[in-house]
Amino acid sequence: MPIVNRISALHDEVTAWRRDIHEYPELQFDVHRTAGIVADKLKEFGCDEIVTGIGKTGVVGIIKGRNTGSGKVIGLRADMDALPLTEITGLAHASKVPGKMHACGHDGHTAMLLGAAKYLAETRNFDGSVAVIFQPAEEGGGGGREMVNDGMMDRFGIQEVYGMHNAPGLPVGQFALRPGPLMAAADRIEILVEGKGGHAAKPHLAVDTILIASQIIVNAQSIVSRNVDPLQNAVVSICAFNAGFTDNVIPQTARLQGTVRTLTPEMRDFVEARLHAIVEGTAAVFGGTAKLVYHRDYPVTKNHADNAVFAGDAAAAVVGENAINRDTVPVMGGEDFSFMLEARPGAFIFIGQGDGPNVHHPAYDFNDEIIPIGMSYWAKLVESRLPA
Repeated sequence: MPIVNRISALHDEVTAWRRDIHEYPELQFDVHRTAGIVADKLKEFGCDEIVTGIGKTGVVGIIKGRNTGSGKVIGLRADMDALPLTEITGLAHASKVPGKMHACGHDGHTAMLLGAAKYLAETRNFDGSVAVIFQPAEEGGGGGREMVNDGMMDRFGIQEVYGMHNAPGLPVGQFALRPGPLMAAADRIEILVEGKGGHAAKPHLAVDTILIASQIIVNAQSIVSRNVDPLQNAVVSICAFNAGFTDNVIPQTARLQGTVRTLTPEMRDFVEARLHAIVEGTAAVFGGTAKLVYHRDYPVTKNHADNAVFAGDAAAAVVGENAINRDTVPVMGGEDFSFMLEARPGAFIFIGQGDGPNVHHPAYDFNDEIIPIGMSYWAKLVESRLPA
């Protein structure tokens, strides 16, 4: 694997950074310790400009190449936040913060981009500038949206933007991506059901919200099974059902919560419209009312075709063409790097994490073996997109 000696030499140091960040996980925008570490290290590396507080607690560092005549600026993004889980790995570097852990590998993403920043600041073997972007609140907070809305792209003149995420199950030393939709739009739904409370022994005098909500759950599944083209993709999952408080009272209200995942704007509109019809119609059939609150969170993570080719080529230069899947199956998980891809052309790529627990599992840990592979990808991407 053609990893340069300098990057290999940084492996232990970057691993130590990663494990330190892992021990002290922070949630959403409350990433002050992590952002402080990032800013201090970028200053230590000699970055030309360091700005904190972008998108509330994000950090951007600018590294200028040996030459800047091309006028090109590309952005490389890593996420910093953790998840509200209790870690069960038992590792020496396990989380020291109760109820919080890096269960998605953002500690590894941050460390790899920091390592790449150190290498790029030392070598500067490119013509143009690189913006290293450290983002808060990927896990549900929309930190990518906040950084874009804070004017990041225009402020630093970013013309293209690239992101990377570890992928459990994908072998170490492999990458995967595709042009077009790679990850799904991730939307939240809340359904509020209103009926008529009453005695459980006299259901004919009540309007049963338990029954209405249950029928809504069943009927909502018909959207994917009977309304969506089998060759298209959509997910409707109801994940929370709250109603009642005792065994002999029919509750006046019920509340459902869930998620919708789609890969195209058209499918997103269609599923939302069908849900409204099903929720309201089902409740009316049983004499109650129901309201759907549909929250559009993260849009589709859609790779731009040319940039996906560039990203695949950079990965192939590190691990070989045979280790790149350039047409991987889309993932129905969401990713707020999508906001950056809506603002600028670019691409998102998966790096093999190897076998082990999946992300968002309390036994997950980022695989430090892949750190030099990820750093090399970032370095190769910069040097090939901004040739000196």
